[in-house]
Amino acid sequence: MHATTAPPSWPEPGPLDLLYQDEDLLVVHKPAGLLVHRSALDAHEHDTVLDRLRAQLGGSAAAGLAPAHRLDKGTSGVLVLACHPAAARALGEAFESGAVAKRYLGLVRGWPAPAIDLDHPLARDPELPSAGQPRLPARTRFTRMARVEWPFAVDARHPTSRYALVQAEPLTGRRHQIRRHLKHLAHPLVGDSTHGKGPHNRAVAAWLGVSRMWLHAVSLEVAHPRTGEPMRWEARPGWEWAALRVRGEWQDG
Repeated sequence: MHATTAPPSWPEPGPLDLLYQDEDLLVVHKPAGLLVHRSALDAHEHDTVLDRLRAQLGGSAAAGLAPAHRLDKGTSGVLVLACHPAAARALGEAFESGAVAKRYLGLVRGWPAPAIDLDHPLARDPELPSAGQPRLPARTRFTRMARVEWPFAVDARHPTSRYALVQAEPLTGRRHQIRRHLKHLAHPLVGDSTHGKGPHNRAVAAWLGVSRMWLHAVSLEVAHPRTGEPMRWEARPGWEWAALRVRGEWQDG
C-alpha cells in the first residue's frame, strides 16, 4: 500500500467557512477533527468551533452563540448555531420533534444492500454500557451510492477489501446514531475509532494517505426559528473525498 496524497492537518487551520448568517442564525462548515465546544472528554483541547468564531467575528458578535445540534469531533459539514436564547429554544424544539431533514455521506466497510431503512432502538448514552439503559427509538435510511474493491488485504481470507459510499438520513437524533447503526449492520464507518474496526481504519488510511473519520454532513433543512421560512444549507465534501473517488474503479450504486 502507498499514499497518494500528503496527510492534511486535522482540523484544518484558519477561519471557518460561513454558509449563512443573520440576527438569529449562524451556519458554518465544520472541519473534521474540530470540537464544537470545549468538553471534559477532550479537556486538553482548546481549539473549538466556538473559540474560532469568537476570534473570527469578535467577542460581542459571538457572545450568545450556541450549537443547535451535535456534530462529532471527527465529522465535517453543516453545523447550525443559534445567536440568542429564543432562537436556541425554537431550534431545539425542531430538532427534538424531528422537524429537521439531514443528509450525510459516509465511507463504510463492505458492500451494504442498495437501500436500507433501519429501525433499531439505541441506548441513551453511547459512552456507557448498553445493559440497563433505556432504549430509545432510532431510525436511519441508508442508500448505497458507489462501491469499490481495493487491492489490499485486511482479512487473511481475502486478497482484496471492499468499501462503499453511502448516503445516510437519520430520522431521529440519537447520539452517534449513524455510527452505531452502521456498526449494527456490520458495515462500520471507516475511521471510526469507537464503533468501527481498527484494522480497516489503518489499512484505508495507509492506502489513501488520509486519516479521518469518513462522515460528512452534506445538508440540513429546518424552518427559520423566527420567520418559519424553510431553510436549507449544503456543505460540499472536502478535497479528500474527491481524492478518495480516484483510487480504484468505483461502481455506481
